[in-house]
Amino acid sequence: MPKVGIIFNDLKPVACKAATDLQTQLTEKGWTVILETGRGGLLGYSQPERPVCHTPIDHLIPPNFDQDMAFAVVLGGDGTVLSAYRQLAPCGIPLLTVNTGHMGFLTEVYLNQLSEVLDKVVAGDYETEDRTMLTVQLYREDTLLWEALSLNEMVIHREPLTSMCHFEIKIGRHAPVDIAADGLILSTPTGSTAYSLSAGGPVVTPDVPVLQLAPICPHSLASRSLVFSDKEAVSIFPATPNRMVLVVDGNGGCYVLPEDRIHVQKSRYSARFIRLEEPEFFRILREKLGWGLPHIAKPTSVELP
Repeated sequence: MPKVGIIFNDLKPVACKAATDLQTQLTEKGWTVILETGRGGLLGYSQPERPVCHTPIDHLIPPNFDQDMAFAVVLGGDGTVLSAYRQLAPCGIPLLTVNTGHMGFLTEVYLNQLSEVLDKVVAGDYETEDRTMLTVQLYREDTLLWEALSLNEMVIHREPLTSMCHFEIKIGRHAPVDIAADGLILSTPTGSTAYSLSAGGPVVTPDVPVLQLAPICPHSLASRSLVFSDKEAVSIFPATPNRMVLVVDGNGGCYVLPEDRIHVQKSRYSARFIRLEEPEFFRILREKLGWGLPHIAKPTSVELP
């Protein structure tokens, strides 16, 4: 009997009802349905009295979700999608992302479209799009203290009421560079439309094999966003006496002490999106972020007398 998974946001009544209805529909079609909330991918934050909260990447996989699962459906907003990929990317399960939230930048269909597209997905009439993910790891000397998968970005920033931070950054084989800023954003192409965009970074189409480094409020006119090959690993050393905070996908993170090192590289796991038609990234930019829309009325042709 074929198996399908459902990941849903149990804080939203509409997502809970949709998950129950979908389970009934798929069961009637002869599928084994495994339900799980998105909470398992919510990493949480370490506390001052407990500065390290380490859960290995592959320990986030929910019970009964494995490579035998044909696909999974995610019901929620972008936060639930990010959480679901932290849970399921190690299994390689393709996800149909259904928007029950607001922005839905990462979702493929709206909830009111689910019934009409379900038959196509069940029949395997879809394509998959693989998106780059990051493996983010925090080391103290040679000990791994914390790690996480990231679809959007990793951010390291100063704590409130502390001064500007200094960072020593080494990208691949290149010479290290020093940046003074409130923080740093290291993002994937998917994450280029998230926090990095707000910090002045460029938008990168998802098919380009690059990563992006964007300083947050840098104290130099020369410190600007850098785009480089995703084959390069990145090491970040905090060159400041102050404690800092590491955050992944705006969801969870840990404290970073002066003697720590952050190692970031392209993950061996990909986020596999189910696409019902060929992806059109510019259309999504236009619909969700207003990119390319005319700001003034275009003149109409007028016949001269």
